[in-house]
Amino acid sequence: MTIRWGVSPIAWCNDDMRELGGDTTLDELLTDARDIGFEGVELGNKFPRDPEVLAPIMARYGLDIVGGWYSSSLLQRDAEAEIAALAPHLALLEYMESGVFILAETSNAVHCDRYGSRLDSHPVLPAEEWKRFGERLNTVARFINDRGLRFAYHHHLGTIVETADELDRFFEATDDHVGLVLDTGHALCGGIEPVDIVRGRPERVTHVHCKDVRTPRFAEYRANGTSFLNGVVGGMFTTPGDGDYDYAPFMRALADIDYSGWIVIEAEQDPAVANPRDYSQLGLDTLKRLARQEELV
Repeated sequence: MTIRWGVSPIAWCNDDMRELGGDTTLDELLTDARDIGFEGVELGNKFPRDPEVLAPIMARYGLDIVGGWYSSSLLQRDAEAEIAALAPHLALLEYMESGVFILAETSNAVHCDRYGSRLDSHPVLPAEEWKRFGERLNTVARFINDRGLRFAYHHHLGTIVETADELDRFFEATDDHVGLVLDTGHALCGGIEPVDIVRGRPERVTHVHCKDVRTPRFAEYRANGTSFLNGVVGGMFTTPGDGDYDYAPFMRALADIDYSGWIVIEAEQDPAVANPRDYSQLGLDTLKRLARQEELV
């Protein structure tokens, strides 16, 4: 098994609410990530997208680019059009020798609507549309995998793959080469036990995001019709070691399937309230300790 530890920059600089961490520089972000002990960082809005500019920056800090979010529109266009649209993002990842391509379907997502959406409501894909969506995902994933990257679909609150039933539909509609970003925070908030996915669909777990949930806050925000982004600002997410999820069984499950790949610490919070360096350090220390216990590393 080869486990590599990465971090999402979203704790420092939020992509959807750029006022959160807006004054943080890329140097501050990468210095923190390096000094905490991470090996890689996912892309965020502070990163230049010219690979010849980005590569020497990352080399200077000794950090790899893990991958980065790509928003697809496969409900609206065919696989060939999507492959053409993702070409610049793929070229950047290939240049940076990234090993994973993260994709989420966002053409009808509502999670980025801070004031008009609700945590208790999300778009639902009609049953008759899953076959076409799955076929398009199969084609895109095969193209990405053939280029040497791991394809990883990101299930997410406010999208068509939020609940346990929808994740099952996703698995049924796609073939095993369509991997998954198993995001513990989004899973828990969607009523999904992450351990069940690891044990039940080990062949699909190609990338792991670990964030924790402050369960009472999430329950309150969901009951009150709060939006996803306002829930983030309110602190419904945090890093492992600070929330309510017991990560020991999860790390044990990863060890049992000989998981190899990135484990990325991720928690969308307001950096003015939750110091990103402190919380990311806590998350990494917590998971590394559990990984040693389970002989994952």
